[in-house]
Amino acid sequence: MARELALIPPPLALYVHFPWCVSKCPYCDFNSFTLHGALPSGTYLDALRADFEAQLPTVQGRPVVSVFMGGGTPSLFTPDDIGQVLQMLRAALPFAADAEVTLEANPATVERGRFAEYRSAGVNRVSLGAQSFDPVVLKALGRIHVPADVHRAAQELHACGLDNFNLDVMFALPGQQREGALADLREALALQPAHLSHYQLTLEPGTPFAALPPPALPDDDLAWEMQQECHAVLAAQGFGQYEVSGFARAGRQCVHNLNYWQFGDYLGLGAGAHGKVTDAAGVIYRTTQLREPRRYQAKPVEGLQRRRVPADDLPFEFALNALRLVAGFEPALWVGRTGLDLQQILPLLQKQQARGLLELVGDRWRATEQGQRFLNDVIASFLPGEISQATPVV
Repeated sequence: MARELALIPPPLALYVHFPWCVSKCPYCDFNSFTLHGALPSGTYLDALRADFEAQLPTVQGRPVVSVFMGGGTPSLFTPDDIGQVLQMLRAALPFAADAEVTLEANPATVERGRFAEYRSAGVNRVSLGAQSFDPVVLKALGRIHVPADVHRAAQELHACGLDNFNLDVMFALPGQQREGALADLREALALQPAHLSHYQLTLEPGTPFAALPPPALPDDDLAWEMQQECHAVLAAQGFGQYEVSGFARAGRQCVHNLNYWQFGDYLGLGAGAHGKVTDAAGVIYRTTQLREPRRYQAKPVEGLQRRRVPADDLPFEFALNALRLVAGFEPALWVGRTGLDLQQILPLLQKQQARGLLELVGDRWRATEQGQRFLNDVIASFLPGEISQATPVV
């Protein structure tokens, strides 16, 4: 599949990874490690600086629309640490006037008064890992916080002016019934977040839960009922769904996540961080860093891997992101982000349309309700071997 059209550099975001947690949750497949001993904050910040300086030439001069500090548990780092990171980034790259700066936080690891300090350091959005408000379920999930921690954190966020915050809430949890999923959601909404990430517990390969699933997990049909009923509650409360698990009040969609789903660029910094950067010639590169924190801190520059994304892989990579969006994508986004003509995937789009999994609304291609339920299968159909076998539907 040959590149046909000129690419315009997409928006640029920055992702900074902080790999340590107080303990590792058994369902988590993110690059996180249980902290043993003192947090090596100084050494890690030095590694981040070297990492950033090595990657800076690939994005020099491009404005930043968002920063997301994820983990792990970034809130293990002090407001001063976070402020140093943001100062480093701002000194080297221009930030949009309304740039979104998100900090992930575990409600149990933020000391009282710290959110005001994080705001002073430059954070203007927070994402809290609530997951559930049932103490028994939280214990089964390996969470170290209790419901009162989430309530206290939300109160402090409102009090210090950080009302643009997200709550992560899971469903289809061990032993959970429809009533429990709805109760968790209603308690989360009572805290008046601006954004809510609502997603099903999945048994990710390589996690303790995958090796030994917890008992009494809801089956697929019950999980689907939970999802549908919870989505109805969210809509009634003024939360619009804009991607598979993302719900927001008007104007509060996560800029950083939208940039991912719209196949934008992002510089990945930190242990195990991934990045995607489009160069001046329109060539797209993926980057990866060493996963293990000690190795990363020892070789933050030498461990960086950079590979060009073959044109044949772009349909899958684009679909993996853009089809998560409830509104789907316009042809202009496809062309602008990949440099490929829509005709190159049109037979596949039409094939999925005939199966009732995709639909064309105006000039936007998006997943149907059925397509959202089987989205992984839809996205897999964009793999190179599948596309070559697709024929136009007439």
